[in-house]
Amino acid sequence: MKLHSNFAILLVATAMMACNSPKDRVEVWVSKADSTILLEQQPGINFSNNQIGEVIEVDTNQMCQMINGVGAALTWSSAYVFKNYLTPETRLQLFRELFTPEGIGINVVRLTIGSSDFSRGNHSYSETPDTSLSNFTLAMDMDEVVPMMKEILAVNPNITIIASPWSPPAWMKSSNSMVGGNLLKQHYGAYANYLVKYIKAMQEQGIPIYGITVQNEPEFGTATYPCMLMSAQEQNEFIRYYLGPRMAQNGLTTRIILFDHNCDSPQYPISILNDSITRKYVDGSGFHLYKGEIEALCTVHEAHPDKNIYFTEQSGGGWAPNFGDNLLWYSETLMVKAMRCWSKTVLLWNLALDENDGPKNNGCSNCWGVVQVPSNGAVKRNAEYYALGHFGKFVLPNATRLVSTMQKVSNVAFLNPDGSKVLIAVNTSGQPVAFTVKCGGRQFIYQMGGREVVTFRWK
Repeated sequence: MKLHSNFAILLVATAMMACNSPKDRVEVWVSKADSTILLEQQPGINFSNNQIGEVIEVDTNQMCQMINGVGAALTWSSAYVFKNYLTPETRLQLFRELFTPEGIGINVVRLTIGSSDFSRGNHSYSETPDTSLSNFTLAMDMDEVVPMMKEILAVNPNITIIASPWSPPAWMKSSNSMVGGNLLKQHYGAYANYLVKYIKAMQEQGIPIYGITVQNEPEFGTATYPCMLMSAQEQNEFIRYYLGPRMAQNGLTTRIILFDHNCDSPQYPISILNDSITRKYVDGSGFHLYKGEIEALCTVHEAHPDKNIYFTEQSGGGWAPNFGDNLLWYSETLMVKAMRCWSKTVLLWNLALDENDGPKNNGCSNCWGVVQVPSNGAVKRNAEYYALGHFGKFVLPNATRLVSTMQKVSNVAFLNPDGSKVLIAVNTSGQPVAFTVKCGGRQFIYQMGGREVVTFRWK
């Protein structure tokens, strides 16, 4: 079977790298915004005593957050196109490309708990009123989402899975619909049990849930797809008195993640973490960047440095069609700045959509996936694919971010569990820039082209 040419290059380069890369050289991988080079290995660099331009100091003695990794969401729509538009052989090839370091190294996947705006209609796991939840069933996920998630885990068993609900079952809400409304107080306990049942049901399928967010975009309740308003006060009460205790009673280690919404409201998670009881149940806070500034993640970290930060969603789409601009934006704003603001993850939205930006469920009309999987199976790789690859291919799970200085050249550095160091640098200007990287008593110099993303790795 013929491999996608870029993936074939990655495989060959990775194999050569394993055999031929001396420890006194720095590996260099480059993507250019003009698409002439995309995640391709360049000749290695020798360490030297030379120094040019800006000095980037990477301090291996200053450890920051431990990293889960990068990835995107296996929505129903993504699972549908993977299952129905690819043969088992081409799907396995694509999954190896997406979910192993021989490809782009995605190691975090987000699932939707029930329907979202990229689902087959509006459905939950308990469709009719039943506070005992005896009618709970994963049936809606069993045709596409569960089998595709199992295939992904077969390729990479170490995937971290974060799951998010767009809405409780309709009968639990003031709107009596999965669209809009609030969670009725008399159903707080039933909804906590519902989320516990989901975690256990997925575990029974061999799908371990690392963490759940309490509500996707809780400040947006006027969508035409599954959604719900949930104020910080409501979320605090729900976790403090219901979800936290129920998960503890059931012996679940799945983490509770707050908020899961835009960077314009850092006070939302901060106010909940200020509660001395609720915070005991909470692992951290999740963010999107459709509004606000990425520095909000730093604000929440500074208020509660003992709690984790997760970047949980961002979608590209037809409103921003320039490939090069997207490559640079994702690389700088999310891979560099979110990680420098203590995020353990960078998650994009759909892993895959078809040639019509769907299938859709009354939501975003022109969102794009990390890859496009059209009905003819001819996979297209979007800018998001390469931005994720500059991180996931090199930064291993449980890597630790290192402190690195930053002036003109946007950058972020990591120490991998195997002792290798990684520096991701982004030059958004149209002009080349020269710089020196110093780390552990050694240094190297590099002349970086305009509008480039570069990943360096060395032992």
